[in-house]
Formats: sequence, C-alpha cells, structure tokens
Amino acid sequence: MKRTRLFLALALVFASGLAAGAIGYHLVAATPAGAAERRPTPEERRQRYVEMMKTHLKLSEEQLAQLDAILDETRRRFEEYEQKARTEKQAIWQQHVERVNAILSEEQRVEYARLRKEREERRKKEREGRALAGPGR
Repeated sequence: MKRTRLFLALALVFASGLAAGAIGYHLVAATPAGAAERRPTPEERRQRYVEMMKTHLKLSEEQLAQLDAILDETRRRFEEYEQKARTEKQAIWQQHVERVNAILSEEQRVEYARLRKEREERRKKEREGRALAGPGR
C-alpha cells in the first residue's frame, strides 16, 4: 500500500514536471531568440486594411478609389497634426530651458548646457541605433 502511494506521488510529480516543461517550451520556443515579430510598415497596414475592406464589404472599383482618396487625406491630416504637435512641444521645451536658465548662476548655466548637450548626444546615438535595427524595432 505504501509503495502504491509512493509510486502515485512520484508519477504525479513527474507528470506535473512534464506538463510544466511542455508549457515552458511552448512559450519559449514559439519565438526563437532574436526573432521578435517585425511590425508592419504603414504601407503594409494600409494594404491589409484596403484588402479587408474590399473582401468583407465587397467594395466596387469606384468605392476603392474613394477609399484611397480618404486614406490619403487622413494620412496628410495626421502628418500635419504631428508636425504641429512637434513644433508646439519644441516651443514648450525651449520655454522650459529659458525658465531654468533664469534661476541659475552663470556657472550653473554652463554646466546645465553641458548636461543638455550630453543628453542630446545620447538620444541621437539611440535614434541611430534604432534606425540601424530597422523599422518596427
């Protein structure tokens, strides 16, 4: 009787280890190391969207042309919005720098300028690194 219980306990431990290993393998091996899924480009997303609309809604050629015009206009408006927001953020940041400089001594301003320059150089290197890694990284 004791042997049966011991055997069942060992079998249960073995089975649970097997299940945990299988689940872990599935989670880890599903995407090999360094093979992170690439994000689709804006053009690829647009093509998928148009294809989905065409297939599911059975759009006519005229409707597809109208959809293309709508997508072009929407893209243009988003780009304008992003440029405007970028310009406004730059203005806010410039005001920030000016206000901080106003409370600093001359020595502190020099050090603050040096710190800002170092930070910008680090950001530039990071952006270049992301650009080299490719889109969607």
